[in-house]
Amino acid sequence: MSGPLAGVRVVELAGLAPAPFGCMILADLGADVIQVDRPGGSGAPPTPMQRSRRTVTLDLKTEAGVADLLRLAARADVLVEGYRPGVAERLGFGPETIEKINPRLVYARMTGWGQEGPLADRAGHDIDYIAVAGALEPIGRAGERPHAPLNLIGDFAGGGMLLAVGVLAALLERVTSGRGQVVDAAMVDGSALLTAFLHGMIGAGRWPFGRGENMLDGGAPFYDTYATADGGFMAVGALEPAFYGALLDGLGLAEEDLPAQLDRAGWPVLRARFAAAFATRTRAEWSVVFAGSDACVAPVLSPAEAPGHPHNRARNAFVTVGGVPQPAPAPRFGRTPAATPAEATPAGVEEILANW
Repeated sequence: MSGPLAGVRVVELAGLAPAPFGCMILADLGADVIQVDRPGGSGAPPTPMQRSRRTVTLDLKTEAGVADLLRLAARADVLVEGYRPGVAERLGFGPETIEKINPRLVYARMTGWGQEGPLADRAGHDIDYIAVAGALEPIGRAGERPHAPLNLIGDFAGGGMLLAVGVLAALLERVTSGRGQVVDAAMVDGSALLTAFLHGMIGAGRWPFGRGENMLDGGAPFYDTYATADGGFMAVGALEPAFYGALLDGLGLAEEDLPAQLDRAGWPVLRARFAAAFATRTRAEWSVVFAGSDACVAPVLSPAEAPGHPHNRARNAFVTVGGVPQPAPAPRFGRTPAATPAEATPAGVEEILANW
């Protein structure tokens, strides 16, 4: 393995999206991640979140399976589990048990509601966590109900990404203390953390209106998406005056007598004019018009289209693993670059222990 985490050993107890994503980040950065799957597995095809791992099958409901897990944990730096609170303890591999055999191990716990609190034992999904965190209510069009933004906020940004950050911080602290610790990564906490900027805007009186009526939530005509002649869309983020001027130039509206950019009463007029202008050309044609411009206008690409964009190609921002195009590891490192991801490979406990 190569990357800044080369030499770090991670045992990941297979689960759903957030923990595998966090462990994918660790594996991308060079950690040796061993994914422990249950007999029979999930039956689902491999996903990008399982890349660059070795996999081992253990029945953690048996004494033999738990014994093998503890053998791995004794030589690991990190263990990641995504069970409901108390499940790992009942199965015989909770933090206190692991600490006795490996006090240097970082024990990372990925849950929706956290390890304590009135909702800790309840089921939930991304949409529930971001709802309680205050991250869902602001998302949507004015006068409409909140709109679920895929499961990007709770599962991945507020979940798996927060888990990876917590693991890295605990590993760094271990350098001075010599001891591991429990990392309680909860999606409700991470989702709330992502709203820090929004809370600052509200506190400063710069987010005074309801959903879909503010500067960054689609309320402003110069921060929105517009349909093109071929059914595509362009994204517009021309906030600053200079960028807004470039937008008007590109749309051919610079000479029109339009309302001022920040005149909220004139926003419906601006939106109508922008919409009419964008509807006159295709997405590809508008991409050419705004190429090299600071108007902050970009084509709205589907996930399937994104790997083919010239900028993404130039940066090798996507790779193909097992025939599946997917995002490349990020961020990038000058001295310890990450390796190209590979498909997960099966391994046995004895093989892993001998390697370690």
